[in-house]
Amino acid sequence: MALTFKRGVHPPHGKHLTENNKIEYLLPKGLLVFPMVQHIGAPCEPLVKKGERVLLGQKIGEGKGFVTAPIHSSVSGLVKDIAPMPHPNGSKVLSIIVENDGLYEKHESLVPKQDYRSLSKEELLKIIQEAGVVGMGGATFPTHVKLSPPPDKKIDTIIINGAECEPYLTSDYRVMLEETQRVVDGLKIILHMFPGAKGYIGIEDNKPAAIEAVKRAVKDEANIEVKVLKTKYPQGGEKQLIYAITRRQVPSGKLPADVGCIVQNIETAVAIERAVLRGRPVMRRIVTVTGGAINNPKNFNVRIGTTYRELIEAAGGFKEEPIKIISGGPMMGIAIHTLDVPVTKGTSAILCLTREEAVLPEEMNCIRCGKCIQACPMNLLPTMLNSLALKGDYEAFEKYHGLDCIECGSCSFVCPSKRHLVQSIRTAKRTVLANKKKTK
Repeated sequence: MALTFKRGVHPPHGKHLTENNKIEYLLPKGLLVFPMVQHIGAPCEPLVKKGERVLLGQKIGEGKGFVTAPIHSSVSGLVKDIAPMPHPNGSKVLSIIVENDGLYEKHESLVPKQDYRSLSKEELLKIIQEAGVVGMGGATFPTHVKLSPPPDKKIDTIIINGAECEPYLTSDYRVMLEETQRVVDGLKIILHMFPGAKGYIGIEDNKPAAIEAVKRAVKDEANIEVKVLKTKYPQGGEKQLIYAITRRQVPSGKLPADVGCIVQNIETAVAIERAVLRGRPVMRRIVTVTGGAINNPKNFNVRIGTTYRELIEAAGGFKEEPIKIISGGPMMGIAIHTLDVPVTKGTSAILCLTREEAVLPEEMNCIRCGKCIQACPMNLLPTMLNSLALKGDYEAFEKYHGLDCIECGSCSFVCPSKRHLVQSIRTAKRTVLANKKKTK
């Protein structure tokens, strides 16, 4: 029987557009843009100057402190400029602009590593940190930090998240089919760092081909098991995934490590494998370019820094003018206003929606039906949090656990009055966290 969590919703999948399309390798043509913010934590500072030539895999940005992740060039070429540039998150971020010379001349640091089984946890963490590995499911939390829980947190469960519950997205699915062994090897490296821990790869039951492929790859691994999950959104949420597989509940305000778990995304596992076994920093992403407005929806293996415009052109361009373009999926992605933004470590998809797909009905008064409460996977009261957010009562908002919202959008999806619930809650969360930062 497929495992699952309590509550949640069933939005239309939209995955049929790309799920059977193999990953296509795409080399960039124009300028590449490398934002110095591609992770949660301290932003990076440029290590190169305008006019300098950089090599493939060269570290070009580095942050100070522990919670940060360096940035590497995905091509060789000339640094044309260092300036604020548009970012997929809607802001302008200090970025390094590199003109690709098409030679892909490698930096001397790109050499295969020794057998990971001979390395200590500290040595592996250093390799992962230097490679700039982050949570590539979208959260972009530095992976070396996630793999360094406090000494008093005993980790006995490592989960690789293959749910990919967000509608339209198929990049993780194609990776599980086409780079299966890399996913497994990434998990094995993490398990080497946590002796005695058990590994699980959770995959939704609407991906039978991926389930079979991964099961074949782990059939001889005594401490790795594939767990079949019920297709439901947001099954890939960290706390929801942990509950589905282990039946452990992460308390409010706590982290997965508090219940002995660490969760990593499919692409993150591959990034760990590439860093440790191949000596490759994070320079690529698998990106789904899809939606009703796209001529030829595809999955691309693309270099970090490539513009969204290039990917859309490679997918045949628009068959009709999109009414909305989203970086990510329809439930948790961010609407963008320009295609001249770069693929970053957190870019999973570019979703181009037609007017019919993106229609946003007029917001009406709440009818107190309680559907948002029934759907919320975090057991919150979205309608109350919405009201408190609109009133600006941030003290009460926090009291009713507004900060626990994972912004999955399930409440807005089921609301018959089309209330902008998750939007108001998201804004209130940002305000509360900003106020907390000011008072420190």
